Amino acid sequence: MGIKNESILIMDFGGQYSQLIARRVRECNVYCELKSYKMTADEIKKAGYKGIIFTGGPNSTYDENAPKCDPKVFELGIPVLGICYGAQLMAQTLGGKVKSSDVKEYGKTEIEVNPSSLLFHAAKPNNVCWMSHTDFIAEVPHGFKITAISADCPVVAMEDIKRNLYAMQFHPEVQHTNEGMLYLKNFLYNACCCTAEWQMSSFVTDTIRDLKDKIGDKKVLCALSGGVDSSVAALLVHKAVGKQLTCIFVDHGLLRKDEGDQVESVFKQQFDMNLIRVNAKDRFLSKLVGVSDPERKRKIIGEEFIRVFEEESQKLGKIEYLCQGTIYPDVVESGVGESAVIKSHHNVGGLPEDVGFEGIIEPLRDLFKDEVRRAGLELGIPEFLVWRQPFPGPGLAIRIMGDITEEKLALLKDADAIMREEFAANGLDRQVNQYFAVLTGIKSVGVMGDGRTYDNTIALRAVTTSDFMTADWARVPYDVLEKISNRMINEVPNVNRVVYDITSKPPATIEWE
Repeated sequence: MGIKNESILIMDFGGQYSQLIARRVRECNVYCELKSYKMTADEIKKAGYKGIIFTGGPNSTYDENAPKCDPKVFELGIPVLGICYGAQLMAQTLGGKVKSSDVKEYGKTEIEVNPSSLLFHAAKPNNVCWMSHTDFIAEVPHGFKITAISADCPVVAMEDIKRNLYAMQFHPEVQHTNEGMLYLKNFLYNACCCTAEWQMSSFVTDTIRDLKDKIGDKKVLCALSGGVDSSVAALLVHKAVGKQLTCIFVDHGLLRKDEGDQVESVFKQQFDMNLIRVNAKDRFLSKLVGVSDPERKRKIIGEEFIRVFEEESQKLGKIEYLCQGTIYPDVVESGVGESAVIKSHHNVGGLPEDVGFEGIIEPLRDLFKDEVRRAGLELGIPEFLVWRQPFPGPGLAIRIMGDITEEKLALLKDADAIMREEFAANGLDRQVNQYFAVLTGIKSVGVMGDGRTYDNTIALRAVTTSDFMTADWARVPYDVLEKISNRMINEVPNVNRVVYDITSKPPATIEWE
């Protein structure tokens, strides 16, 4: 597989695209790790990286508190690619000059490149890239030559072949840069001599082998939600140690239509896993009676989940390991890199850290979401589960505005199922990153047949996003929206109005609560 034998270090200077750079490198079948810019040259050398990529960042290199890497990084003999801020930092550290530009470049920019240079080998001489900078490299360091320019930027790219140092002022990782993947591949394959051995089939095989070695004859417990992360993590462990794994599926009754039965069928029948399904719907709903505040809903559901999980796990006797579906963005967002800490992740419904286990098993902590899906398909998990829509831990409780009742739950489950059916039927289920129905809590006047109605309003939410940190509302065809609206009003009792949410994130969040 070559995970550790062929790895690229991405040094994070706080850029908004840091994770995207890592994903693009992985798409080139090269393993990479996102680390803080504070990593020392000695630490880098010891880790044995094949190449280093400096990310962008919001600072100016000449600011007093601007993040700076260990200058000895440039003496290691390891190929380095600087992107945006990373390019400017390379220039300044090695004796070049960086200045504030009178003409700021943001968005799509026409550039002229030198196809004989390493970074732009086999590239078109004139192309479009994505710029986002206020500073620019005014003078390149000794030994560098300029390999790309634009109308307003004298150094769009530069390289020093002898020292294996390269820099781009633009962002090759974003889709708006036409040949960005070619430029990255030139760096990875031609400068770093990577052999592109990062394959999902190898990851699955090697991970199962490593899990067998680590777990031995001990027992493992997993909280299985039916989401793709916990499902793939659990199945990897199951393939490694079989019945030594016990999965507890806490069905709080707030799942989507038929979801609980599907999870049980796949993992208990298809994969013959030790699965305990706890039907705790009545228990959860009794705790939520009259509760409308979304934060109180989350807290009640999270605390009750812990209680149910602990009660069930105590019946099983001594278990040494806890399996979690932690994935790489969880690790990064919790503060491994230099980008702002988004949130702390507790991947098993908020389970406390000290629950009596010898250790935590996190087989997916090196993977991005798209890689987790590929691993799931490699393991034989059905596509409908692998491509399941992202779903919050509190479930439909935070898609029902106001208090939760059996009637509201039934109504929203039916409405949500219709939306998912129509998206799938029209090929939108893979194009739109997240979509769902919301019971708004709003009632309005309508006319059905010859009579006046005063019934519920369903809101449809659909977004496109690359990282779920920002998102744009999806441009769903009108005829699809019309079909969904007609079906909901005709097939779901007590619904007389359907609206479509056209708010992006920010200012809105993806979920309504």
